[in-house]
Amino acid sequence: MKCNDAVKRMHEYLDGDLSREESVLLQQHLRECPACEARYGALERTEALIYAQPVPAAPSHLSDAIMSALPKKRSPKVWTSWVQRHPAASAAAIFLVVMLSSFVAMWNQDDQLSLSGDLSHVVIEGNKVIVPAGQKVEGNLTIKNGEAEVLGEVEGNLTVIDGNVTLASTAHIAGKVKTVDRALDWAWYKVTTWFDTVAYGT
Repeated sequence: MKCNDAVKRMHEYLDGDLSREESVLLQQHLRECPACEARYGALERTEALIYAQPVPAAPSHLSDAIMSALPKKRSPKVWTSWVQRHPAASAAAIFLVVMLSSFVAMWNQDDQLSLSGDLSHVVIEGNKVIVPAGQKVEGNLTIKNGEAEVLGEVEGNLTVIDGNVTLASTAHIAGKVKTVDRALDWAWYKVTTWFDTVAYGT
């Protein structure tokens, strides 16, 4: 055994944590190495001195003082216990809140004209979207932040979000005409559109 290994094992030997084989090796090294033997002797005397010191007794009121200083156990609030009892309803409510928040954020995001649908037969003038007479828009037409003027035909739903609709006498809308003017209406429109997409794929 080398000196650095012996020094590492001295404390374990004094604590009784060294295996029998390692204890034999350490004792043999100490007999052969005066420096390590002197170091071990100093450690042994120091440990004996520490154990000889009286252990001070803790004050009798110490445990009461510690317990009173600990934070009080909080009882769960009513809504947390309700959430634990109704996980499905809680998840649905959180989903609805997140969806409504995102829809409101989308509503306030910008005021630029945006369109979706068949745009091959429409005319755009500024923020006005015109379906000319004699022209037909296939499927749904959605206009946001603009004005719709329909002189021709829309073979689907016409939805105008935050805008106006003008229908000429020659206009023909095969589906429904929807106008969305407030953030809550916009959220409801998005929810119903999402459910229509899931249920009917349209």
